[in-house]
Amino acid sequence: MNTKKEIREYIWNYLEENKLGRFPFPLKNRIPNFKGAEMAAQFIFNMPEYKEAKVIKVNPDSPQLPIRTQILKDGKTLLVPTPRLKAGFIMVKPEWVPAGDERKAASLKHIHSYGKEIPLTELPVIDLFFAGSVGLHRDGRRVGKGEGYADREYAIIRELGNPPIPVIGTVNSAQVTDADIPRDPYDLTVDWIATEKELIQTNTPYPKPDGIQWELVTEEEMEEMPVLREVWEMTKGKAAK
Repeated sequence: MNTKKEIREYIWNYLEENKLGRFPFPLKNRIPNFKGAEMAAQFIFNMPEYKEAKVIKVNPDSPQLPIRTQILKDGKTLLVPTPRLKAGFIMVKPEWVPAGDERKAASLKHIHSYGKEIPLTELPVIDLFFAGSVGLHRDGRRVGKGEGYADREYAIIRELGNPPIPVIGTVNSAQVTDADIPRDPYDLTVDWIATEKELIQTNTPYPKPDGIQWELVTEEEMEEMPVLREVWEMTKGKAAK
C-alpha cells in the first residue's frame, strides 16, 4: 500500500469483510461508522484537554455522534462544519438545547433546529478539534475520505488566528494502520487516537498547518467552497488594501 487511496480502500474493505462497520452503509467513500464508537468516545471524556475545553469542533459523521452529544450534556459549545464547508460552521450552545434533547441536537438531521450557521467573523476561539478518519498511524499521520476537509478546516481556523490546538481522532482499532501513510505539508495530523480498546498519544513529529496554502487553492475551489473566498477577504484582502 503506497498511496492514501490504497490505504483507505484496504481499511474500508477490511471493516466490511470483518463486520466492524455500522450503519450507514456502504462504508466506502465516507468516514466509516464503526463498532465500538461509544467505547472510544468514553476515553475522551476523562482527558484534561476535553475537560478544560469550552468550544469544541467535531466532524459531522456518525461515529462521532456520541462525542457531539456529550459535549452538549457537559455544557460546552459545539461547532460542526456544514457539508463541503459551503456555509462555514454550525454552532450549538448548550443553553439552546433542552435537557434530554442533546443527542437529537447533535445529529446532522436535527442540528439546524437547535443551532445556527455563524459567519466566520463570529467564530469563537476553538479549544479542541476532532477530525474524522478512515485510517490513523500511531505517529499521528491520518487518512481521511480523500476530500481534504479536515485539513482545510484546521487551516482556516489557524488562518483566522486560532492558536494551535490538540487534534483527536476516534476509530476502530482495525483502522490504526502500520502503513507508511504519504504526507503532504498541508495534511493534518492527530495528537490522540481513541479506539474501543485504548487511548493513544501519538507525540506526532509532524507539524500541523498554520494557515491556508493559498498558492494551492484553485479558482474552482474558491467557487465550490465560498468560505475560502471569505477567509481570503478577511485576511489577504484586507492586507492588500
